[in-house]
Amino acid sequence: MEEWGELASGETVERVTISGGGLTAKIITRGAAIQDLRLEGHDAPLVLGFERLRDYEFHSPYFGATVGRFANRIAGGHFVLNGVGYHVDKNDHGHCLHGGRKGFSERLWTIEDAGESHVVMRIESADGDMGFPGHLIARCRYEVADRGELRVILTAEADAPTVCSMAHHSYFNLENGGAGPVTGHELMIAADSYLPVDNTLIPVGPPQPVAGTKFDFREMKPITASDPAAAYDHNFCLGGNGRVREVAQLWSPRTSVLMKVLTTEPGLQLFTAPGMAMTVPGLGGRRYGHHAGLCLEAQAWPDAPNRPDYPSATLNPGEVQAQRTIYIFSKA
Repeated sequence: MEEWGELASGETVERVTISGGGLTAKIITRGAAIQDLRLEGHDAPLVLGFERLRDYEFHSPYFGATVGRFANRIAGGHFVLNGVGYHVDKNDHGHCLHGGRKGFSERLWTIEDAGESHVVMRIESADGDMGFPGHLIARCRYEVADRGELRVILTAEADAPTVCSMAHHSYFNLENGGAGPVTGHELMIAADSYLPVDNTLIPVGPPQPVAGTKFDFREMKPITASDPAAAYDHNFCLGGNGRVREVAQLWSPRTSVLMKVLTTEPGLQLFTAPGMAMTVPGLGGRRYGHHAGLCLEAQAWPDAPNRPDYPSATLNPGEVQAQRTIYIFSKA
């Protein structure tokens, strides 16, 4: 554990390094974010990140962060819960994205526990924070374990009915750490359906079959993200009833690095960062351009608070909301 720097507010950001199972992760208390992740036998970082704290404050598109209270978008920054309407922070084309301008990814978390291979961070969110009801306490636990496992365990509890869906937001590149695009990576997502969206990325209706569309990743296939028509920022609808199960695989043929994704969650957001053009250097001085990394965000479905036909993201008093997402890395 080390002091990593100060925010513009003067608050101190700490960094924890954990290792085990062939993985080494560096995690910062701003946003409970993975700043760097390495696999033994693979030279480049597995994720996009920055070397300097100030770049997280002013340039980060949620690199490695824990996003919430509600990951993804809430249409119009408004929802009704138990007959009461709530207006939450609008920070993306008139919608609420990842909890608003001061969501969990933009704030300092407190280290509750840390060891050689794990760290637990905690954050409190007051009633009315970014417009959300109820005082909420959330925790993020990162573990590295045998077989190259990175385990992300997110829990939350509240003293009043609210909506909550956190997500881990790393951008992965299994080839060159983001020095080049993820085009050429191959991807599998175990989903028969996805959510079509409008031009502001709000779902426009019920799930639609992936069969016969560019969204059919049921068998491993290359990502053609360099084609503008094949950019992705969409939710894939997963089955599973809350049990941990494998939902995706990402593979780099050039490096023979494989990442498997297992989760309890009903949705997986694929984002290929088509507009990325960082003006500041990333890890190792890399310049991140279009499609430098991709996200596989396990979460509730976008706009779920406004869609009773979607899996519920409501959290009631006395409940503990818990999600487990496991990323397993290996190199042939």
